[in-house]
Amino acid sequence: MATMSEKPCQRYNVPDWFTANHEMSSTSEQLRDASHDVRQDGRRLRNETEITTRWDTYRNTQRLLDRTDDIQKWRETLQLTLNDVNKEISMLEAGKDMCERELEAMSVPLDVAIENLALREGRVKIDLVRDSPEHQIKKEASVIDGVKQALKQKCDEAFEQLCLLQEARQQLEADLQDKTAAFDIDMEQAMLTKDSPNISYKPNPLRVPPGTVTPQEWEAFSRYNKERADAEMRSATRLREAIAAQIAQAKNDLEAQKEATELEIRKRVHEVERALDELRWQKKNTEDEIAALEADIRELERAIKDKVNPNKLAQTRLENRTYRPGVELCRDEAQYGLTDEVKQLDASTRALEDKCRETKAAWNRLQDQLHRLDEDIKTKSISLDIDKQVIDSRRKLSIYRKPSAETDRNLLVTGVDRSGLRKILALADQ
Repeated sequence: MATMSEKPCQRYNVPDWFTANHEMSSTSEQLRDASHDVRQDGRRLRNETEITTRWDTYRNTQRLLDRTDDIQKWRETLQLTLNDVNKEISMLEAGKDMCERELEAMSVPLDVAIENLALREGRVKIDLVRDSPEHQIKKEASVIDGVKQALKQKCDEAFEQLCLLQEARQQLEADLQDKTAAFDIDMEQAMLTKDSPNISYKPNPLRVPPGTVTPQEWEAFSRYNKERADAEMRSATRLREAIAAQIAQAKNDLEAQKEATELEIRKRVHEVERALDELRWQKKNTEDEIAALEADIRELERAIKDKVNPNKLAQTRLENRTYRPGVELCRDEAQYGLTDEVKQLDASTRALEDKCRETKAAWNRLQDQLHRLDEDIKTKSISLDIDKQVIDSRRKLSIYRKPSAETDRNLLVTGVDRSGLRKILALADQ
């Protein structure tokens, strides 16, 4: 019987075959169940990630929009503050200009005071006195110098305050510019979608850029800029009010001192005029007295002359009677009478001559006094003319400029000129 050859490999039993089939079916079912679970987990994960992605995108879009709202609020706040700062800078510059004009205008009253002192140095002799007008004019120059120092200080303070305001404005503008750029960036990001054409992967998108701050620091920075600007504006407002008050006080002080000075000058002019009137009256009386003395001198000289011939007559009689002869040469009543007459005539002549010399001496003294009166009248006339020139020169204090209206002060303090009143006043001044 022939023998059949078999493949040289492992042979299995039928139970093994059934077992293998059963295992294959079981494994297939398990794998399908596992695959089903994987598919279900994949669908669930897909749905969850889709929902999460959409919600994350939505929330972040809202966060970006909320952020732009915050930025916009601060932009509006900073813009309003910047507008107020610009307005305050303009008003403070106007106040500084007004203060500088007032400071420049002080040169007129100071020049007038110096001119007054120089004019009054032209007084001569006894009239070159340290009187009340001189004291008041020097005091006026001192007041003007004090006013100039005060106004110069206010101008310097205004310049420094303007620098601080401009620095605050620069900080506000930089902050506002940065916020505008950040607003544009965040608004652009909020408008992006997953279908936008300009989106892509970026290298290291999770990095934290240098200089990154917290929201609290961001808000504190803007709040500091605003509060600093507000503080500088309050300081500027107080300074403008101080400038207006200083200008008003300066005008009051100068006006008061001007009135006091001119009152003393007018009083001095009145005193000099009264002195001149007295001197002229004394001169007239002195001239009248001199004329009377001259008349008396002429009368005394005539009286002395009138005593010559009677004296000659009496002396001739006495001389001729000395030639009487002999016993006829007696001292009779006629002789005694003639002797007494000569003595009386000599005494009268001497008395008249003494009185004439005395009268001439009085005449000389009156002439000297009249000369002194003329000199004093000339001196006081010079002083009177000088003080009148001083009064004339001080008229420049009333016309060198028109007094600024109270409206200008109000405009300086409030910064309000909506009605165009300043232009109307300017046209009226022209």
